[in-house]
Amino acid sequence: MKRDRMRAVAGVLTAVLLLGGCGGSGNGKTIVLTNEAGQATEQSEKESETNGNEESAAESWESLPLQMINDNYRTYYEVFVYSFCDSDGDGVGDLQGLISKLDYINDGDDTTDTDLGCNGIWLMPVNPSPTYHKYDVADYYAIDEEYGTLEDFQEFLAECDRRGIKVIMDLVLNHSSSQNPWFQEACAYLRGLHGAEPDAEACPYFAYYHFSKEQGGGYYEVEGTDWYYEAQFWSEMPDLNLDCEALRDEIAQITQYWLDMGVGGFRLDAVKEYYTGAPQSNIDFLNWLTNTVKSQKEDAYLVGEAWLDMADYAKYYESGIDSIFDFAFADKDGIISKVLNGSSAAKYGAAVGSLDSMYRAYNENYIDAPFYTNHDMGRSAGYYAGDNSEAQTKMAGAMNLFMSGSAFLYYGEELGMKGSGKDENKRAPMYWSKDASAEGMCDGPADMDDVKMKFESLEEQAQDPDSVYQYYKKVLRIRNQNPEIARGRAEYVLVGDFLAEDTKESVCAIKKTYEEQEILLLFVTGPDTEELDLTGITLNGKAVGADTEIRGTLTTGEEPITFIDGTAVMPGFSVMVLR
Repeated sequence: MKRDRMRAVAGVLTAVLLLGGCGGSGNGKTIVLTNEAGQATEQSEKESETNGNEESAAESWESLPLQMINDNYRTYYEVFVYSFCDSDGDGVGDLQGLISKLDYINDGDDTTDTDLGCNGIWLMPVNPSPTYHKYDVADYYAIDEEYGTLEDFQEFLAECDRRGIKVIMDLVLNHSSSQNPWFQEACAYLRGLHGAEPDAEACPYFAYYHFSKEQGGGYYEVEGTDWYYEAQFWSEMPDLNLDCEALRDEIAQITQYWLDMGVGGFRLDAVKEYYTGAPQSNIDFLNWLTNTVKSQKEDAYLVGEAWLDMADYAKYYESGIDSIFDFAFADKDGIISKVLNGSSAAKYGAAVGSLDSMYRAYNENYIDAPFYTNHDMGRSAGYYAGDNSEAQTKMAGAMNLFMSGSAFLYYGEELGMKGSGKDENKRAPMYWSKDASAEGMCDGPADMDDVKMKFESLEEQAQDPDSVYQYYKKVLRIRNQNPEIARGRAEYVLVGDFLAEDTKESVCAIKKTYEEQEILLLFVTGPDTEELDLTGITLNGKAVGADTEIRGTLTTGEEPITFIDGTAVMPGFSVMVLR
């Protein structure tokens, strides 16, 4: 059998590349060399440094330089400040705590490998708010005092800029807080009318909201009056009237204010709810908002949340917005989780390959926004059970971060944090240490249950070359070394005699093209080792073979990847990148 022959020779050929485990070269792994008689010998990498026949660690993909491009294709790290890092010991995360951890996200030095390598931060709401999550804004021009001061925020922006990190703020425009002075003044005005008709010139804030004499669905009474106001999410989140020209002028002032301060753009909350049940009105408002922000800052980045099926959220690109979150791949019922839980890898490959034509039909300048989890979803470590659960948790990170566009990573996913059920559990404290009283640790939301973690804290994982954390760092390094991953146009390709009786349900190959340069991403999404004949695939004008460059490998167990003359033997739950 060809597979048996391959496995027999894999250990004795000088040309074989062995990169086992998450640590790869540089972590004391054994590499295989050949002696003069052609027999396999094993040496530690340190010993091999003086051997003329060695596969030098310096020649591996890990030594490739980063190719960080200053554009809107980035890797964003989503931060819930409340639960991230506490600098003053009150149990609540704050901006100074976040500043102290910026080197963890990105230290700004491309020659180091101690940071994650994210070059964008998405800040969940930081404006004043009566709730812990702050998705009901009381003041659009200020910073919540729990998090710090405006000066703290300006310091944060400056430190991010020094590290090449672009910051986008959550901008909540579907509704405000009931404690917002706009709403408070409008209600006070209505209470003082005593039956007279309202006049928006007398109280402009009356027109900022949807007030009515009739109580429709999702409407609540304005206390002390016969008026009602719309609040589709919650009584304390009154919906804004986005048709109001005075409010649009106010929104333009808000975006200008933060952009002038140094913010790089906005994450737009609940864009499908701007006009309840009216998708085209939502798209039209997004078009106005996009044009407004781009006129204020040409390279500002906008990404919208439309929790819909793919065909429906794709239509939102008609607005001209940069990005819409790619919900189809996320959550426990998304494409990534389904594939890793046993569905054919073709489901992932075909979906990735179809995105460009779908989104480009609405906006040729779109930037996809893949993500795997966020603050509204259960943590991904809970999606998998059994002996392969750690490998599946790792692989999911690669499948998300190797998609094109601006990829998003929710804080703590790189540690395999857990948290499901009520929203508070999904926003648990960043797991810096097992010691809840350790410096920087937060208490988390008041109503959070006791969340038992599946994997170790950062303190332990940072010392373990095979940890989830170290795996994520490798994934991000490969993404940052190869601009084609984020910027390339993806094509799903078949491997070998894919449709014959030896169908490989757990194998997926994706070719990406960027500036006439092609790379090939190979995924094995199941537990079994697969032998792949890649010689039928053309890459940069040549058939895959001995001259093909390995640009990255990721494994989740002891068995290494081997690649000889266009044939790869890949263990279960592994990835290889070729150029």
